Amino acid sequence: MEEGDMDHIAADVQQAQKCTLVCESSQGTPNDKDNSPLTGAVFKNPVCKVYKFQTVDSKWMLVREQMEECTLSFSIPRQLLHLYIQEDMRRIQELRDLGELSPHWDNLRKEVIGRYGQVIAAYQETLAELNKITGPSFKPSCSKAQRYLEFIPINLHTQRMRVTCPRQTDAFYDVITVGAPAAHFQGFKGGGLQRLLSRHEAEKKSFSTAYQCIYYSPEHTAKAQEVLHSVGHLQPLISGLADQLLQAAQQHSMAGLREALKTLAGKTEQFVHALKDELVKSALLALHAAQPGYVTKNQNQTLPGHQGHSHQDHQSPSQRGQQGQSPPQNPGHSPGQPSATDNPVVVCNNVDGGSQTAPIREDGQAPLKRQDSIPCHKEYDEEEWDRVWADVAKSLNCVIAMVDKLQEQEPINNNQEQPIPKQVLADVITSHNPEGDWREQLCPLVVRLKECVAEVVVRARRAMTFVLLQEAACSIPQGLFLKQRRDVVFSQALAALACGFVMRLYAGMEDKGFLRQLHLVGLVAQFESLLSTYSEEIGMLEDMEVGISDLHRVAFKITQAKTDDPCDLQPVVIGRRNHYTVEVPLPRLVFQTLPHEIKEGKALQVYPVLFNVGINEQQTIADRFGDISLQERINQRNFEILDSYYKSLSDKVPSECLPCFQTQTDLKDLLGTLGQNVVTKKRKNVEILWLAGTICRRLNGIRFTSCKSAKDRTSMSVTLEQCALLRDEHQLNKDYFIRALDCMRREGCRIENVQKNIKCRKYAFNMLQLMAFPKIYRPPEGTYGKVDS
Repeated sequence: MEEGDMDHIAADVQQAQKCTLVCESSQGTPNDKDNSPLTGAVFKNPVCKVYKFQTVDSKWMLVREQMEECTLSFSIPRQLLHLYIQEDMRRIQELRDLGELSPHWDNLRKEVIGRYGQVIAAYQETLAELNKITGPSFKPSCSKAQRYLEFIPINLHTQRMRVTCPRQTDAFYDVITVGAPAAHFQGFKGGGLQRLLSRHEAEKKSFSTAYQCIYYSPEHTAKAQEVLHSVGHLQPLISGLADQLLQAAQQHSMAGLREALKTLAGKTEQFVHALKDELVKSALLALHAAQPGYVTKNQNQTLPGHQGHSHQDHQSPSQRGQQGQSPPQNPGHSPGQPSATDNPVVVCNNVDGGSQTAPIREDGQAPLKRQDSIPCHKEYDEEEWDRVWADVAKSLNCVIAMVDKLQEQEPINNNQEQPIPKQVLADVITSHNPEGDWREQLCPLVVRLKECVAEVVVRARRAMTFVLLQEAACSIPQGLFLKQRRDVVFSQALAALACGFVMRLYAGMEDKGFLRQLHLVGLVAQFESLLSTYSEEIGMLEDMEVGISDLHRVAFKITQAKTDDPCDLQPVVIGRRNHYTVEVPLPRLVFQTLPHEIKEGKALQVYPVLFNVGINEQQTIADRFGDISLQERINQRNFEILDSYYKSLSDKVPSECLPCFQTQTDLKDLLGTLGQNVVTKKRKNVEILWLAGTICRRLNGIRFTSCKSAKDRTSMSVTLEQCALLRDEHQLNKDYFIRALDCMRREGCRIENVQKNIKCRKYAFNMLQLMAFPKIYRPPEGTYGKVDS
């Protein structure tokens, strides 16, 4: 932005009002390109403004602003709440399916189940209240702290600027405005998610001591959740594919047999690979040790190197869980204090009354009071799990060998030119049933494969559930509260992202380069934040950082809608907390025009990045007396993500797929300038935001702008970006820049947004606050005042 522009504060109000606003409408006209039936299913209640501005060659351009609400503001959070409830109910059932545990672990399980029950009840109550709401499709800023609306994004709107110029094709520029995803109802006294999670992770080790649990890192608990999801997803697939194999065998179709076998082998190998992790072995031991009747090998009088195993070691998890005997005790010392004369063995986690057993260290010193990592129990028979796990691969190999054998027995069918010897036919008929031969030979092997998979699933599911039980048990003081907070923030962030993705998809349906980029690499979603790093807003920024980062767990899929009814065109969320997929249905005729990869259901990735620069009076205090390291770290980390995305895009997508702009600055140079700015110590360096926004548009990305309520500072930023685009891309006359800026802020869609939120046409600024703002972010006189925000 030029210095002359930044020094201008639009003092001449009368001149700013001259004939620039030529039309306004609260409902858009039926023949508008931006109001098609497709967009009408998701975007509602348009507000339109049309301006006429002069270009540098004394021509005139028409500029049309349109702001709309989005039905996803409520539909996405409702769907997420439903999925949260389902997931937590499944977790409760999995905990119950662990079977009988020792008193210590059983008490912890009951406490964890009770906590889950409280969360489920709260979510069900919130969902019931949300289902009662009708009317506008957005949450006004004055409702940001309402309990039943905490999952709903604040003031979510889309805004499109369409520009019509002489001798130029119409162009449009989109932005999604939304209040910073944050847990306003829960407050920010202790900070936001980033700080709370870091503190909680540091405290979990001490919690694990108090609750006598094994400490599992976030990576291990995430892996446990991934294993649970994988086995639950792959087992029915393998079972169905095995049935398809038998059906092909029944039909004596070698081609069908081979095709079914290929898919079955792929899914089974994926299943086996998902369980190839030391965490599963360790968790099986931990679960084994937590069951009633677990004794150490020396208590079973099993010496090191002995080839046999106790009867219990050979029992299935369900059999061991049915045993109810109490654990034997060594009379000479307490369970937590093994004598020095004992063999160096691992004693159980089978704690009764609060004591905990622990291994003797090899140096003879006292045992550790808690375990800081996954335990390594050398005396535990890990071969049992290895055998069960390997049996799946062995069973698959048997099926493959049988199919190969069947193919060898059918040389005649594979080569029709060879005559069929009568003796061969006679032998086949007398030794086999020609109709059921293949199926009869394959069936026992397929049944065995299913049984092996089922056995592995039972063991793996219980082991991973026990990992999550320990994680939940040592997190009880704070963990579930943080999970709820994270659910709230993620719900707001996902609703905004889904809105932006749908808007970008609808706009790019006829752009082959964009669609190619979409399925080859994915899209960048750039969030611009104007929060300060001081007082409550630093907590909001800490929430927002985690919420935006969590969006990397989201993928999109394009589906064909059942009908063209608006209800069938609503995006649908499926999945679980570690991975959600948003399915976006399109009408059949539109869907058929998409690239093959997208129609086949390829997962489409989104790369969220967040850049923050505070601009208000609180940021002035933070810059001079506070700490801005959070902002610096966020900008640096997200620059690295953006730079990595650009490199991936450059490798996979030709530059012709990207949009053309009048400004000829190379993308690589823009990224270099942004990289220099994020490491430069400069107060209120808003150039970071301008550069990030420009790069996002040049990358076909999705643009978001946020502040606390998406109403005041957001309006200043959106109007500034629009006027900058008119100047740089459409030759807006320099003398009209400030006029256009003031006109949009005074009469445009953003002041209507203020009216919708607080029933007053004034931005929530006072003169003292504005003195701290960069001048180009100040509204015109008469448009601001002290009002509720």
